[in-house]
Amino acid sequence: MAVASPYLANPAELGMFLELPADDLRLLAALGASTRRFRGAVRHPVSLVTDDTLFLDGSGRALLHLPAAPIVQLHEVLVDGEVLTGVRAKRRAGVLLHPDGCWPPWSEIAVRCDHGLDPVPGEVAEAVIDQARAIYRLDPAIQQVTTGSESVSFAVTAAVGITSQWQAAVEAHRLNRGDDT
Repeated sequence: MAVASPYLANPAELGMFLELPADDLRLLAALGASTRRFRGAVRHPVSLVTDDTLFLDGSGRALLHLPAAPIVQLHEVLVDGEVLTGVRAKRRAGVLLHPDGCWPPWSEIAVRCDHGLDPVPGEVAEAVIDQARAIYRLDPAIQQVTTGSESVSFAVTAAVGITSQWQAAVEAHRLNRGDDT
């Protein structure tokens, strides 16, 4: 299996904003953290992953929602170890339709496929870079010092929030929206 790229944006582009070389370890850590946050928010890797095997449980329903999208190539679907042919896919949504009507409940399903986007959409890369810039600039300063009975507090650096750009990119690329209630 070829794994997704470790970053959803180009380190060199982030380096230009921060005036640092693209291989700066703190820059790469911020970009990695931002990438992980985005992937967690959208619930899939986003960037292209080839020859991946996804394991799911049968639902007793006609549709099977995969934990990745879009489906670039569907290689093989196994139900309880047996090859299933005739599976239809809504590729952009990452949904499979069982050829006989319903995915058997309590079945083990293995889906081998290529999924994701190459290249990563610009709005995703921009949101990830924006978040990485904020993470990089976060000052992990001392918040309080206590000596004996005296205590001095310093300003607390705010946690990294989200921007409307981030929120729009997440909404556009998030999977399985039906479970937010």
